[in-house]
Amino acid sequence: MSSNLPKIAWIGLGIMGSPMSENLIKAGYQVTGFTLEQDKLDRLTAAGGTAAGSIADAVRDADVIITMVPASPHVEAISYGPDGILENARQGALLIDMSSITPQTSVDLAKAAQGKGIRVLDAPVSGGEAGAVEAVLSIMVGGEQADFDTAKPIFEALGKTIVLCGPHGSGQTVKAANQLIVAVNIQACAEAVVFLEKSGVDLAAALDVLNGGLAGSTVLTRKKDNFLNRDFKPGFRIDLHHKDMGIVTDAARNVGAALPVGAVVAQLVASLRAQGDGGLDHSALLRAVERLSGAQV
Repeated sequence: MSSNLPKIAWIGLGIMGSPMSENLIKAGYQVTGFTLEQDKLDRLTAAGGTAAGSIADAVRDADVIITMVPASPHVEAISYGPDGILENARQGALLIDMSSITPQTSVDLAKAAQGKGIRVLDAPVSGGEAGAVEAVLSIMVGGEQADFDTAKPIFEALGKTIVLCGPHGSGQTVKAANQLIVAVNIQACAEAVVFLEKSGVDLAAALDVLNGGLAGSTVLTRKKDNFLNRDFKPGFRIDLHHKDMGIVTDAARNVGAALPVGAVVAQLVASLRAQGDGGLDHSALLRAVERLSGAQV
């Protein structure tokens, strides 16, 4: 293990965090992790990482701290307060938040960290669980160029498309746009699936030919089997997409951008959640279309 690589603390070892941290270990980084579930910590140690007993223990000696948690309140909970990252990380450390949160939360965190001598990047990702496992994530970053340059080798162990999008919060703004496009795309695919099936067409054949033309998309490539097999095991949960649609509709309202189709899809995501499907993959938008089309789901 190369000793000149920065020491990394990783907070949050969920569906995305676990495979991402493991990719850093494979790339030769020393990774010390903390999360709330013991089985996730066991998975990290089995992969060659070190489990910490607390956030403070995890971040104390780290050069780079990476966080990957569900939403803004979680980022605030792990960052602030006597047991949080800002109080326990060393001066000069680089904090990279890869969660998908509101742009304002990222701006506020960067400001608070500056007072402690800690540099911050917001670096949310797209690509879902498969992208995390295969290390082909798209990483959209907000912050200073110098900090981005420092973090670039780390990002390169995690993803394929890595872009500095502007100042603090910009990564989150681009991620919000990403989630808007993905949700609308999944909804369109779901409507097409129900239409095709009710028309008696061979669904597998239809999706193959559609994906080869202008209607093709990464969403359709990644989610085709979910639709065909009605397999909604979560790669990205409806609950989280519901949170993200709230972020994008709120942020768009703040800047005066109209999202007419996005608003409708946000409501469809919310309805799916209200029907108890929040723990399913976002491809389960298909279930909402089926219900609207008269199917007992």
